[in-house]
Amino acid sequence: MKRTAFFPGSFDPFTKGHADIVERGLRVFDEIIIGIGTNTTKKRYFDIEVIDAVIKGAFKDEPRVKVVHYDDLTAKVADDFGANFILRGLRNTTDFEYENTISQVNRQLSPELETVFLITSPELAPISSTIVRELHKYGADISGYIPYNMEKLIQKQD
Repeated sequence: MKRTAFFPGSFDPFTKGHADIVERGLRVFDEIIIGIGTNTTKKRYFDIEVIDAVIKGAFKDEPRVKVVHYDDLTAKVADDFGANFILRGLRNTTDFEYENTISQVNRQLSPELETVFLITSPELAPISSTIVRELHKYGADISGYIPYNMEKLIQKQD
């Protein structure tokens, strides 16, 4: 059986921490579908098409990674794409508490769907999209936190 993982998130922006989870996840899964979701509680900072383009560019040489957009329940979308796993990264215990609750609900919605947690690499644990957005908003250099060229992101945003 093919092991397909669905890696959901708003990825606003997609960070080195996210890329690390995908790269390490490829050691476990045959295919990873990165799902750029709509979070109804957040307004996007970077345009979804821009994020789509930079994620695809970051994995252009990896045919086992696909990128999709979605605006539905994560478990339903994972099922729709034939994923048998949801992949999530954990930086700390706060992430675990939040992700554990979501995984329990996803399991109720789709009993065959397993959630797999990977612990973030220690050097990347302090990175979050929220922090990167704040740094960018106030003009700080964020190139150390993202796995693509910031100039491409800015050009695509304009």
